[in-house]
Amino acid sequence: MAERAKRPTAIYTSIVLRRKGYKLGKTIGEGEFGKTKIASSTIHGTNVAIKIMDRKALPTQYTVKFLPRELAILLAVNHEHIVRVHEVIEGPGGMVYIVMELMATDLLARLGKVGGRLSEKQAKTYFIQIVSAVRHLHQNDIVHRDLKCENILLAAGNKAKVSDFGFSRYLSPELSKTFCGSLAYISPEVFLGAPYDPRKSDIWSLGVMLYIMVTGRKPYDDSVVARLDTAHRDPVTYQKNTVPGESCRAFIASILQYEVSDRPDIQQVAESTWLQPGGGGNVAAAQ
Repeated sequence: MAERAKRPTAIYTSIVLRRKGYKLGKTIGEGEFGKTKIASSTIHGTNVAIKIMDRKALPTQYTVKFLPRELAILLAVNHEHIVRVHEVIEGPGGMVYIVMELMATDLLARLGKVGGRLSEKQAKTYFIQIVSAVRHLHQNDIVHRDLKCENILLAAGNKAKVSDFGFSRYLSPELSKTFCGSLAYISPEVFLGAPYDPRKSDIWSLGVMLYIMVTGRKPYDDSVVARLDTAHRDPVTYQKNTVPGESCRAFIASILQYEVSDRPDIQQVAESTWLQPGGGGNVAAAQ
């Protein structure tokens, strides 16, 4: 047992996953709570992505509070625009392996390859799919709380899928109090540390994402934290060379409402004029 315990974690992980039918390849992503590797799968007959986490290396609050929520939600959701999780493997020594479908890239990386921004037509194609996924979550009393471009994964055929449910949770009668998400995307109420409706916070993040998709820049400068609340209160502005159409600008403005009561819910976003065929650019709804 002592000799077995001394095996390097990487080798031990490889052995555990090989017994499950997975052969690990290169690392394709690395974040605060783990790394993701590509793997071939004899079970699924295709390559998959495996997120590898070591409970011992993670903050206690994350392992006790957030990780159990993430695993439960990942196994519960089933939607064409949410990354599919094949299985969650609990390994010895506190290791956790989340086996997911393999995607080609993420939205942030895609923006970097096309000059920083998308055409309105392409942005609408992706945004319809993202909204569809978030509507599914909200209808099932699930909130994401970390929507951002790098958490939208892309596959061939212009297909977008929401991923990374590390801060997700089921709704409860009480408002959320956890400060979570990325500074550039968080809503004003989260930034101020006030109890918040996480559904409306998700909506704000969607508005930020759409702005970035069509302009290639953030709507609010998050480099000076002290000025962020003031920036949130002001209408968004556009640089001359990145001004989207009038209907798109109106749609973004309708989402990025400082007052929570003025912000639409996900159903209202999905039914907005800009997202409909002919609403500022003809794009067929995602199938």
